[in-house]
Formats: sequence, C-alpha cells, structure tokens
Amino acid sequence: MRLAALPLAGLCALTLAGCGNTIQDRPISHSILEQLIVAPYPVYWLGGRFAGLSITEGTRDPGGSFSLQYGDCIRGGQGFCISPLRIITSPDNSFVPGGTTPSVTRTIRGLRARVSQAGRTIAIATGAVVVLISADSPATAAAAARTMVPINAVGSPGEPLPARLPDSGFGSTPLPTQMPPPVRPLG
Repeated sequence: MRLAALPLAGLCALTLAGCGNTIQDRPISHSILEQLIVAPYPVYWLGGRFAGLSITEGTRDPGGSFSLQYGDCIRGGQGFCISPLRIITSPDNSFVPGGTTPSVTRTIRGLRARVSQAGRTIAIATGAVVVLISADSPATAAAAARTMVPINAVGSPGEPLPARLPDSGFGSTPLPTQMPPPVRPLG
C-alpha cells in the first residue's frame, strides 16, 4: 500500500512545485511595448531575454521613464519587487541618480558612467537620456551595460554609446498632471 502511494505523492509534489513561485511573471503588455517603440527618445533594453532572464514586467511612470524588469522578484511581494535585473531609461538627462551614495566613475562604451552599490548599479548618461541598470551582481550589471541597445533606434551591443547631449530641459517642463485646467468663461 505504501509503495502504491509513492508515485501519487511524487506527482503531487511536482504539481505543487509548479505553483511555488508566489510572485508570478507578468508579461510585458502590448500597450507598454507600443509606448517603448514610439517614445520620442531612445529607450534601452536587453532584448526579450538576457542572461537566462526573461522580461517579466514593463512600466512607464508619470514622468516618462520606462522600467524593464528581467527575472522574477528575489525579494518583495505585491507592490514591491527587487528583481535580478532592472533597466530604467529616464528622458531627463539633467539628473544622474546616485546622490550621496559612494560611487566610482568608469568608462563604459566610450562614456563616463557612475558605478555604485559595489558594482551592482550603473548610471550612464547617453544622448538625451539617462540609463540606470540595477542588478543582483556586479557581473550582471556590467554585462547589461555592455549589451543594452535602444528598442526604438538603431544600435548594436558593445558599440560606443552616443555622447551625452546638453540638458534636454525635460525636467523643467511640467507634467500634464501638474498643469492647471484651462480657464473657461462662466455661463
């Protein structure tokens, strides 16, 4: 009797293992994909799959930045996720993230890049955008910096990136939600 129950227990274990990931992949939506492609500035990505990690989420924030997540959440849950790799393209090239975080400057693909968090975070100002790479390891972050290309412009992995352009003024332009409604006459 015990031997007969063994295959059934094994089958149940395999079935439950498939449900073990409580933070399920969310494929990139068609609307986000379309926004990436028609954005008026280069939006960097690593392809649909990078270093064994698939794109699991794509978002656009109200300020116009695009964020692409590769792989399932390592830590977090609903509303908060630390993924193995995230690449964010910001259209505001006047601001390079980092603040007072200890960092070093390195040349990556012909440009000066700010490297912090022991090499796990890289910020590169290129053209009219700033690209922020955040990874779970320095090797993954460096590989992503060498490989990233715009989804909506011509580019090849490893080739020099476009030089940083003068301040685009994007950050000084109010967001649509910050604009007051138009004044209309009463009556």
